[in-house]
Parts: sequence; structure tokens; C-alpha cells
Amino acid sequence: MTSKLKSTSLSAESTETEILCIGTELLLGNILNSNAKWISEELALLGIPHYKQTVIGDNESRLKKAILESALKCRVLITTGGLGPTQDDITIQTIAKAFNAELEERDGVWLDIKNKLSKKANIISQRNRKQAFLPRSAEIIPNPLGTAPGIIWSPKNNFTIIALPGVPSEMHAMWKQTTASWLRKNLDLHGIFVSKNLKFVGISESNLADKVSDLIELKNPTVAPYANLGEVKLRITAKGKSDKEAEKLITPVVAKIRDRTGKLFYGSNQDSLASIVLDLLKENNETIAVAESCTGGQLSAEFTSISGASNNFIGGVIAYSNKTKEDLLGIPKTLLEKYGAVSPQTVVAMAQGIQKALKSNWAIAISGVAGPEGGTKDKPVGSVHIAVTNLQSHKTSLENFGEHLSRPNIQRLSVIRSLDLIRLMLLERR
Repeated sequence: MTSKLKSTSLSAESTETEILCIGTELLLGNILNSNAKWISEELALLGIPHYKQTVIGDNESRLKKAILESALKCRVLITTGGLGPTQDDITIQTIAKAFNAELEERDGVWLDIKNKLSKKANIISQRNRKQAFLPRSAEIIPNPLGTAPGIIWSPKNNFTIIALPGVPSEMHAMWKQTTASWLRKNLDLHGIFVSKNLKFVGISESNLADKVSDLIELKNPTVAPYANLGEVKLRITAKGKSDKEAEKLITPVVAKIRDRTGKLFYGSNQDSLASIVLDLLKENNETIAVAESCTGGQLSAEFTSISGASNNFIGGVIAYSNKTKEDLLGIPKTLLEKYGAVSPQTVVAMAQGIQKALKSNWAIAISGVAGPEGGTKDKPVGSVHIAVTNLQSHKTSLENFGEHLSRPNIQRLSVIRSLDLIRLMLLERR
């Protein structure tokens, strides 16, 4: 199914773009509204300003009202959700009613839907036929991953609706294949925007901002800090007549930032701490194994989320109980009784035990009190011991994350700190 999209003249400088996410599940908090965040970032890369985000449940009257209000205030309204085949999927129908437009069945769309469904099931539900009814003059955004097509439709002068599905993978594919190019073609963007994300660990957002305060004042490129749990990101965005010109503006700023931050910088764009550690291990064809207690396999999951990790990540053990630590890792019962499961002596023994069992070059072990219960005066909630061992030596770290943090956050920070500890050890050796 293909569709040639018509050109609509819009000026990016005068265009106010709004995002409208549709779905009662978003209002109830059943689903995280990641679509608004993702689209916002994509619009920023295109240099298209947007000033409002709205979430509306699956209610026709409220949705119609929101659409008509946007039509009075903005030039481009981007919607997500409500394009499915069920009764609560009302986006296309409501958009049409808002402008007294008729829906017509698109034969090509219905044929595409039937072809896709026939590959998954023997019976094709007539419910899906609903997805083939679109406003008469609307242009189709093909959906390469699902059955719901999107639309680009200008029901009145100086107002365009772009309707996309709520399933993130489908929406992302449709944006990249069709929507972004339509926006570039039809909006006077006056240049190309290029961004690069630099990632840091072991420093707070405010301290990082202090190191690059003069760079944050730049107008082109711009430098903006963003904080995540345990990590900080700097996003450098430049505007130029071409990708090459924009990248040329970014390069010296990146060099200054890296010079000022040293080993606090660990990677850029799609890099993760785990991927960087694996890259450092690859340099010497080395392997790593892990023994986890309070993190329950999350460290292993970080490694195995990366394609090709098996070349360097051998495996791991979740040694949650003391008996498991004794039986699988060979930790003496006397050591556990003397020092306890949450101690530097125990994590070193855990790391050495998994290293010996799996014959790895390196090993990481984590044991701590993730809470909300189990803390003591000497070992309060948030106390986590980490050990990294190699064939010659070991290093330990005691992290006190604090009792105020949630269990998932303590677990996540434990993974981040353990990866950073071995990263720094590998860098020191280099």
C-alpha cells in the first residue's frame, strides 16, 4: 500500500505544534506516555517548536472539543492512539465528525489489512475493516508493522492533523519512514538540526553544569543537561545548512566537554555502561562473569541486552540466600557467619567464586540491603557492597544510597555503580 502525500505550505517560524495523546489507559496510569516524550525529541531535532501536550481519554465529546480547540490555536496537531479496530478506538471517526467530514473506505487500505491479517490468523475479523475508513481527502501514512494506517489531513486552511497509532514501535516506524520527511518538506525549517548526546556517570547534574556553564550559554550549538537515575546527559544540538555544517559546529564543543570531564564521560548516543565495558573487554579478548544478590539478575540483564555480548559475558549466578552462596560459589559458612552476607569480605568471595567456577578473566559481585525492610544500624537500607576481581587483584566499594530511595532505585544504582567500577579499572589498565 502506497500513498503520495500532498504538499501543504506551512511556516515553521509561525507554526505552533501540539501533541495530543489519546487513551483512557494513559489517564489511569496503566501505560507510561512515552510517545509524547519521543515525539517532542523528534520535533526538537527538526527545529519545530511545540507548546502544548494533552492527554484525552477514549471519550468522543472531550476528544472532539480538544481537536477543535487545537484547530483554533495551532497549525499542526499530532495525535497518537485510538486507531485500532475496537469500539474504544475513536480517533479517526471523531476527527471527521469535528469537521463534518465523511469517511470513505479505502480499498487499498482494506486489502493491505487483509493481507497482513491472513499471515497471522485463518479468520479475518470484520472489526479491522473499520481501520480502512478514512476522511475523503486525507493522505495515508502507511504502517509497515501493524494494520492501522495513519493520516495527514488538512480539514481547514492553516491546520493539519497528523494521526499516528499509539503502539510505540508502529508510531516510530511511521514517523521515520513518512512523517518526518513530510514535515521537512512542508515546513520551512531554515536549516538542518543535528544532535549528539554525551553521557556521564559519577557526577551530579548541577556539578556537571558548573563544569560547562559557559558552554550552556551558547546559542548555536546549544548545550542542555538532563539527569537520569545515576547518570547525567548533555545534549549538544547545532543548526546548519547541512548535516556536515551542523556536525562541524558540534565537534569543538564535544572536545571541550570531554577535556573538562575526563573519565566522568563514558559514552555517547546509544552507548550504555554495559556496552562500554564489553568494548573494553574485547580489546584484550577477555571475559566476565557476575554473582548477584540484591540486584537479582539485573546486572546480567544489562550485559545480555547487548547483541554479541556472549563473546565476552560468560554468565552469572543469582546467589540470594546464604546457602546458595555456599553451595554455588563455595563461600565458607564461617566467613558468612563472621562478616555477614552484606560485607566486603563476602562480595570478594562471591566474585572469586564465580570467576573460578566459570573461568572468567573478570568478575563482579553485588550484595546489599535493597529494602524497604532488612536494614540494621550497622547495615541500613541502601547499603550495598560491590567487588570487582581479575586474575591478579580485586577492588571493593561500599555504596550508601540512603533509606529514602525505593527498592528498584537502589537495585538500579547498584548495577550502575558496579559497571562504572569495572569501567574505571579497565581504563586504568589501558
